[in-house]
Amino acid sequence: MTQTDESATAATSTDRAPRVHRAWFVAAVAFVALVGAAGFRAAPGVLIDPLKAEFGWSTATISAAISVNLVLYGLISPFAAALMERLGMRRVVAVALVLVAAGSGLTVFMTTTWHLLLCWGVLVGVGTGAMALTFVATVTSRWFVRHQGLVSGVLTAAGAAGQLVFLPVVANLATHSGWRTASLVIAGTALTVVPFVLIALRDHPSDVGTFAYGATEDLPRPTTNRGALRALTVLREAVRNRTFWMLAGGFAICGATTNGLVATHFVPGAHDHGMPTTTAASLLAVIGLFDVAGTVFSGWLTDRVDPRYLLATYYALRGISLLFLPNLFAATADPPMWAFIVFYGLDWVATVPPTVALCRRVFGTDGPIVFGWVFAAHQVGAGVAASAAGLTRDHLGSYDLAWYAAGALCAVATVVSLRITSHGLGKARTAS
Repeated sequence: MTQTDESATAATSTDRAPRVHRAWFVAAVAFVALVGAAGFRAAPGVLIDPLKAEFGWSTATISAAISVNLVLYGLISPFAAALMERLGMRRVVAVALVLVAAGSGLTVFMTTTWHLLLCWGVLVGVGTGAMALTFVATVTSRWFVRHQGLVSGVLTAAGAAGQLVFLPVVANLATHSGWRTASLVIAGTALTVVPFVLIALRDHPSDVGTFAYGATEDLPRPTTNRGALRALTVLREAVRNRTFWMLAGGFAICGATTNGLVATHFVPGAHDHGMPTTTAASLLAVIGLFDVAGTVFSGWLTDRVDPRYLLATYYALRGISLLFLPNLFAATADPPMWAFIVFYGLDWVATVPPTVALCRRVFGTDGPIVFGWVFAAHQVGAGVAASAAGLTRDHLGSYDLAWYAAGALCAVATVVSLRITSHGLGKARTAS
């Protein structure tokens, strides 16, 4: 073999890409981390009745703690995205999982409502918010050029997968072993994921000598590195864009009609009609199962269909299903209820991939942080809905008005999504 042939062979060997791109390993670790943090997301709905029984707290009081959690879950999100730029995803996610474990584990010692607000509201809210859907946006923006929508859908579905795994477990533990055991299991699960994050998660492709999946050069990075201040700077620029307000408004309604209402109050609402808590929790878990399929499919569609039309379709279908829900509750899970579970599950967080795509398309490298603020609106809507539904139940004796109001709000979100114009949806700008 000549020297030229040897050089060519060496170059070919050096240039040959690994069989599995490193981006897929990063996505897998992110999926596991999101599943680990999702344990608490399954807890509130099945723990409301046990806490009422032991402490005598009202539904509204417990819902207030959930509202604090949901709002912080959203408000921390954009700052977490900025901190991931400054400190790295690995550090931020590891600390977030520890906070989730602390908030869930310390509940076993609580005796008053402010303990509940501190643990459920503040600690878990900050922890879950630090690795909310902005973590998904950050991973996909840094590590993927090809299949961004699909990967966004898969990682978003990680939350649903966590709900699917934990909800029946939490319900059974709360019923047979007590809510304290359920809280400790959630805490232990979050801690178990921390070593995987520290060992395997990497912040940028260049850290391991490669490019993002589908890229032929390093992707542009934000030119500033000011941590939390950057989140506020990005917000100041984003609020000048009409598209930001439309996305935030629609996503606030998304949060109100999912995390705030159904995730929090479906189980006690079904229990009001004689359905056992474990049965209602299992139905909510099945919603999570179909949500995995629906969100992954939505990510696939987002790579191929105008995301504005996807959003409008998702909100319209969700609103229709919620208007039927009050008439479907019964002591047993009859076929009409199963139809709702399947239909609603496919739509649960299918809105996330098209929303992430629009943020990325309009705001460029600022997209993950902008999505963090849009997601903050999502959680503010969720927090308002969680408290409002609790008050509705306490004062009217049923949740019916809350379900009908949610259906009407989805109609508003449908119109808002359709009014997003093509202006500004062209070439994404770079960060300032």
